[in-house]
Amino acid sequence: MPILTVVIPCYNESKNIPLLLLRFQEILESRKDKESIKNDIELLLVNNGSSDSTEKILSELIPDYYFARSINLKFNKGYGNGIIEGLKSAKSEYLGWTHADLQTDMNDIFSSMEYIRQNNFSEKIFIKGVRKNRSFFDNIFSIGMSFFESLLFGLPIYEVNAQPNIFHYSLIDKFDDMPKDFSIDLYLYICALRRRVKIIRFNVDFPQRIYGSSKWNTGIKAKLKFILRTLVFSLRLKKRTFEK
Repeated sequence: MPILTVVIPCYNESKNIPLLLLRFQEILESRKDKESIKNDIELLLVNNGSSDSTEKILSELIPDYYFARSINLKFNKGYGNGIIEGLKSAKSEYLGWTHADLQTDMNDIFSSMEYIRQNNFSEKIFIKGVRKNRSFFDNIFSIGMSFFESLLFGLPIYEVNAQPNIFHYSLIDKFDDMPKDFSIDLYLYICALRRRVKIIRFNVDFPQRIYGSSKWNTGIKAKLKFILRTLVFSLRLKKRTFEK
């Protein structure tokens, strides 16, 4: 059984999936510790109700990669829902998720595994990237969101939507409490801060997409809708308690 399962929700990512799997394999094969870590990490690709050939591509390619498996969701009920269904299917002690669009490097997963080892497989860690090489406007958007969330929760919050998100399974009490949209990143971040686990942040590159386009970041109007949804969810989340 792998130590870490990383869920990768895939919505119309048929062109990126072959490159993603190949990239992970290339990194693994190039590592000096390949033999000792090759069974430690599992990629769980979730076809999140795609309308393109994602399901077909996954069924054809997954058998060729021993470190990967996939599940198929007939309908897209949100980015977060795809992650939740993947997490429910995972059996590893450590869980996480990242994007399928190749804007997040597969090497970040190996870096996360190294942090788990460096912290002696502690249950009290939360590992999350900090994006670099972003556009000026996107940086301003993230700074504004971080400022608002920090004031609202009274916690040091920044780069909420950076990937990957890696954590011990005990951090989540109930999957049903998790939001089914992009607010899932904020939810987990707040859970980790409220539980006072060790927060480990590390720099990750965030290049342009090779194929496809963002499913939500399509312009100013889309960003405003995202901000509104985030504000509403944040106010609701403020009323909850995550203390055991």
